Amino acid sequence: MKKAQKAYFLITLVILFWSTVATAFKIGLRYLSVANLLFVVSLTSLVLLFSVLIFTNGVVLLKNLRFHNFIYFALLSLLNPLLYYLVLFKAYALLPAQVAQPLNYTWPIVLSIFSVVFLKEKVSIFQMLAILLSFIGASIIVAEGYSGVFSHISVFGVLLALLSAFIWAAFWILNVKNKLPAVLKLFLNFLFGTIYVGVFLLLTGGFQISPEGIPPAIFVGVFEMGITYLLFLKAISLYNTAVLSNLVYLSPFVSLLFIHLFLGETIALQTIVGLFLIVLGIVLNGMFVKQVKE
Repeated sequence: MKKAQKAYFLITLVILFWSTVATAFKIGLRYLSVANLLFVVSLTSLVLLFSVLIFTNGVVLLKNLRFHNFIYFALLSLLNPLLYYLVLFKAYALLPAQVAQPLNYTWPIVLSIFSVVFLKEKVSIFQMLAILLSFIGASIIVAEGYSGVFSHISVFGVLLALLSAFIWAAFWILNVKNKLPAVLKLFLNFLFGTIYVGVFLLLTGGFQISPEGIPPAIFVGVFEMGITYLLFLKAISLYNTAVLSNLVYLSPFVSLLFIHLFLGETIALQTIVGLFLIVLGIVLNGMFVKQVKE
């Protein structure tokens, strides 16, 4: 198989896998609390990533880590997976999946804002318009929650979904400068994250793992937090990064199909329009960022 063909095959798997996780979140939350779901998901990812390290001889890298590396990831893991997924899962528990998913998807726009504020990157008027376009899309989705299909959605849930985008953007900025291999970084994140959630559940007496909730939790651990990101990195290493990265933006639209089929949600026209504007703003912003850097 040629490199381009392999890359497109891998990116198709990435789109498919990431398109299913919103549905899996909601199904898992039917049977597990937010913290219990996160514990099973994190443990699944931890086992999977450790297996990848063993298979790729990456365990040797663990032996070369220094004390400051462990401190760094111990702190970083407070953001992700601990805080990020606690906030995101709670948002999904309070909102229809078709609302929570697009609002969380605003994180690339938040990342652009953070890059300007904290990394002092240049911003053009076109970038500002692209950012505005994405937030108009998010506003359309939120407004629909108070005027149409969803009756009255949770204000707290909306704030949490938006907060998750800010948390992920902050994590991305802090994590991107670390030059350790991606699989090792993910493993360390979930090592500490699993410990944190486990201690929290022990202290609160909250361990209540329902058998029905285990399959969707394992699914999320494998396909949201584990193997899919590695497949994405492999795909972009084989072919044009910009093309493949833009293709990934098909996943939230495919996700709406799964949300309708498996959760029974009636997808509102405003959701589609709002999501389209969010993604369009993200894509345009990426194009304008490239132009500014050039």
